[in-house]
Amino acid sequence: MQLSEQEIVRREKLKNLRALSIDPYPANLYPVNHTSKQIKQDFAEGKQVVIAGRLMSRRIQGKASFAELQDSEGRIQVYFNRDEICPGDDKTLYNDIYKKLLDIGDFIGIEGELFTTQVGEKTVMVKNFVVLSKSLKPLPLPKTDAEGNTFDEFNDPEMRYRQRYADLVVNPKVKDTFVKRTQITNTIREFYNDMGFLEVETPILQPIPGGAAARPFITHHNALNIPLYLRIANELYLKRLIVGGFDGVYEFAKDFRNEGMDRTHNPEFTVMEMYAAYKDYNWMMDTTEQLLEKIAMKLHGTTKVEFNGKTIDYKAPYKRIGILDAIKEHTGFDLYMKSEDEIRKACKALDIEVDETFGVGKMIDEIFGETCEPHYIQPTFIIDYPTEMSPLTKKHRSKEGLTERFELMVNGKELANAYSELNDPIEQRERFEEQLKLSEKGDDEAMFIDHDFLRALEYGMPPTSGIGIGIDRLTMFMTNNPSIQEVLFFPQMKPEKKAIEMSDNEKAIFEILKSQKTMNLADLKTQSGLSNKGWDKGMKGLAKHGLTKVTKTDDALIVELQD
Repeated sequence: MQLSEQEIVRREKLKNLRALSIDPYPANLYPVNHTSKQIKQDFAEGKQVVIAGRLMSRRIQGKASFAELQDSEGRIQVYFNRDEICPGDDKTLYNDIYKKLLDIGDFIGIEGELFTTQVGEKTVMVKNFVVLSKSLKPLPLPKTDAEGNTFDEFNDPEMRYRQRYADLVVNPKVKDTFVKRTQITNTIREFYNDMGFLEVETPILQPIPGGAAARPFITHHNALNIPLYLRIANELYLKRLIVGGFDGVYEFAKDFRNEGMDRTHNPEFTVMEMYAAYKDYNWMMDTTEQLLEKIAMKLHGTTKVEFNGKTIDYKAPYKRIGILDAIKEHTGFDLYMKSEDEIRKACKALDIEVDETFGVGKMIDEIFGETCEPHYIQPTFIIDYPTEMSPLTKKHRSKEGLTERFELMVNGKELANAYSELNDPIEQRERFEEQLKLSEKGDDEAMFIDHDFLRALEYGMPPTSGIGIGIDRLTMFMTNNPSIQEVLFFPQMKPEKKAIEMSDNEKAIFEILKSQKTMNLADLKTQSGLSNKGWDKGMKGLAKHGLTKVTKTDDALIVELQD
């Protein structure tokens, strides 16, 4: 492991602390009785406090020093005075340990007394302190010059997501996002608990990945010698509980889908699913409006929430429009009761790419996604989906070929999906068999047949409505974060590339190419200013590292930087 100069210095300080018989990682409890927030809220001159946290800044002025301590609630100013800390002749605790052996980022515990400085700052006068954890790697803290300009901010997204622990320390607003996320889930729990519903848990490892149309992750159980799937949805298990006699159940579930990743999708995500007996999708729309209003008010004190430069108003009621009506409005194509060939022709006319594995439902989904979704910024219920799109949904009570399903769209994205649940076991089996035909046709997202779920339905399930709400996406909308990675503590990332040691010749070429990505080889050589020998060595080295690729065109040789 190659250490930086600062890391080497910090390890030397670690040795010196131990040489002074100080354990830099003590095991015993430290009796914290106040947080920074509590001190500020309940401040009283002369009050004795015990606090702990990271040392985040300090200004040493000989025998005295002002510093900042950061704990889970924020920061508080602390004042170190040599004679207060070391009343006797031995000044080691201040002169050596505090001034020389502590670093920014170290955890310390402080016993002190509250006072107010001449400029009105609430401060802790340090009477004694202990080292609780020595930091061996410098925090990526921003720097501010005399003019107030800030430099070296820790704002590179990839670094922040990989090192979320550092991100949380140096970027306070990040922590606020995750506090709000917990407030969202707590509000949902309170809402459903007040309705008398029961929070439950269902299996993550499942013999059949049911409840949604998605590509699953697969694993193998050695003892049972069977394949198992990480769940793509928890729907079918929750409906089994309705069969079993519960009138209302909900679950915050981790689901997994082996599909693409982008700013709004992560392969592991959180969904809240709720099922209520004796209800339908009309009741569910009314209830969902009430829930989202409550969440917005809890977090912001208003139903109007800013997101990505827009103001989203969660005040009920929300617009409701049929999916086929939306398509007709935005494309002019009336697809109601149209054949697969007719819908395929509409896709071609709209320049929407589909292949032979797509059935009616998937093609309509593509058309809606391409031509309609961006228009629904304010909360809108898209309702009454074709039967082919909704294999678990009850047929519409008055509209042939449609089902009682809705998706809630916000800012052009799906936030919730809900049905009047299909509870006819014979029809459900037929729907599953239609999905099997799609699978045989090549659709790798078609649903499996879950025979045990069909058996459960045969025992009888009452009229039921269910909903799934994406918690990650809801958190994005409620905290003004346009990327899902910002609302996941540890989003999935590509494997971290090892740092490559480059020679001076390689660096000279790489730095020029880094800004251009692709360059004419002759121009790159000229700009590098290297000798022929240095150029040859540099180019061979970069190719060996897999950083460059040279291709020949009709006119010249082109150098391309490789990711």
